[in-house]
Amino acid sequence: MIDPTGPEVLPIEENRANALTTQQIGRLGELLVQYELLRYGIDSAPMTTDAGIDLVSYSGLKKRSQTIQVKANLVPKPGGGKGALAIDWWVGEDCPAEIYAFVDLSRRKIWMLTKQELASAAQQRSSGRVHLYMYTDPDSAKSYGRHGDEKFSEFLLENRVASLFL
Repeated sequence: MIDPTGPEVLPIEENRANALTTQQIGRLGELLVQYELLRYGIDSAPMTTDAGIDLVSYSGLKKRSQTIQVKANLVPKPGGGKGALAIDWWVGEDCPAEIYAFVDLSRRKIWMLTKQELASAAQQRSSGRVHLYMYTDPDSAKSYGRHGDEKFSEFLLENRVASLFL
């Protein structure tokens, strides 16, 4: 039996990854965000329709609700189809959410950025969307400088929960 609080994360098998739909991957991301928020005492609930907001969270300490858009990756993919392993997400600039949760399901990592932080951290803009990406391999991340996932550690949920919700 795997200890869910332990550092081990089971790798997602390639054949299993191909069996999941984009809707299932998105829902997995939402559920992981909800689970992790609840571990910190933050309630959240999914929206019944997707209008750019996936979850509404509520902080009893701040007595405030906030909207969250969740974007999820199941496994890292080669950047540009042939490059180093990376995860990436596209978000519409007109998305109404206050907070963006970017999820790497393979490692159970969540980065949370406000709208303003996403605007400055995104590496590309195209057709009304912003693109955020991170290299996941430590050696490749060093080569690519500011695009390695360790450069985004300040945005990891465990580093943001107090300032955003508590």
